[in-house]
Amino acid sequence: MPRLFFALSLGLATLWSSTLVIAEPLGLVLTERPQTREPDVIFVPTPPEVVDVMLQMAGVTKDDIVYDLGCGDGRIVIAAAKKFGARGVGIDIDPERIKEATENALREGVADRVTFLQADLFEADFREATVVTLYLQPEPNLRLRPRLLAELKPGTRIVSNSYDMGDWQPQQVMDVSRRVFLWVVPAR
Repeated sequence: MPRLFFALSLGLATLWSSTLVIAEPLGLVLTERPQTREPDVIFVPTPPEVVDVMLQMAGVTKDDIVYDLGCGDGRIVIAAAKKFGARGVGIDIDPERIKEATENALREGVADRVTFLQADLFEADFREATVVTLYLQPEPNLRLRPRLLAELKPGTRIVSNSYDMGDWQPQQVMDVSRRVFLWVVPAR
């Protein structure tokens, strides 16, 4: 029955482009939410080897809640769930990316561990994160930085693919096929 519900739900989701599709541990939830603006960056998938380095740099474990801001097809939170047993939340403003991410989580067998939200990452609540991943650009990173520092608990790890946070010095930088940056939210 859950598979039938999922198939019917996805069919309905394709009829309403403003539908929010969320893969919850107990099933699929559809909620109306209009897209309010265009995405800040275009979707460019993070290569698998960079995903692995990002999650390893952050020291992801089964006890973590990984938030990917601008999650695209969901590959980072899916990898965190599949390889490390973490829970994950992907946030993206584009309903097509949310649909794709939800389908990918189901196909990879981690829909019970990850959730995808269609939302504006500058307005979304990500305070429960223990790890935040980003693949945005310099301006969105700098715009998010004050919220990351103010709202995340000290010790929360932030990992960015390719782009830094201005004058906030990272704890670690690695070069894979691109630069990956790690910060840890300091004590207040």
